[in-house]
Amino acid sequence: MNINNFVKSAAGTGVIGLMLAAGAGAATVTFQTDTGSGFNGGTGLTLGNTGGAAASLVFVADGPTTVGLGNVNYGNWTLTCALCTTQAGAGGSVFGAFTFNLKVTDTTDNASGIFVGTSAGGSVFTDVSTITISWAPTQLGAGTGAWTGNFGTNYFNINPTTRIVNPDSGAQPGTTTTQGTLASTAAPEPATLSLIGGALLGLGVLRRKHLIA
Repeated sequence: MNINNFVKSAAGTGVIGLMLAAGAGAATVTFQTDTGSGFNGGTGLTLGNTGGAAASLVFVADGPTTVGLGNVNYGNWTLTCALCTTQAGAGGSVFGAFTFNLKVTDTTDNASGIFVGTSAGGSVFTDVSTITISWAPTQLGAGTGAWTGNFGTNYFNINPTTRIVNPDSGAQPGTTTTQGTLASTAAPEPATLSLIGGALLGLGVLRRKHLIA
């Protein structure tokens, strides 16, 4: 094999392999949202309508869940209204303003924090929902919203808004997921950096020797 092609191939596969190895070694975190979450400052997970056809909005919290860095789900919302019609039929329901405390308990780091959701409420029909929840803060981590303990280098982020879908929408009708990400400020381990640097240096020396020869 031509030495230049060998070096290029080795550099590409070697570096990618080392990066994957470093990523695979990232710590996982176990968290849950089923303890302390609730509507309007309480721990109830069901909200009833304030007018029109009977309807309910239920939060289905997550039990202990282990995840790595990347996307995370904090729980699902289920909106039901058995007697609602389409908006054209004018048989809908109304929800008043509400708040929701979404408590994230990180059992790995022994810390917890609360995303506070606020909503002006809205109208619900089988084909329409105007309910939107806005979250603040949008990040829980070291110095940013820890309620108890310390999240260490980990950060839980939440998408700024959750739009509740109408009762007939989706593969699981009326179900909306509140999503976010888990991130970390931790630097790569020194051993990993040394391994990557040594590999690149060795490949560079090999190619230089070939050019001199």
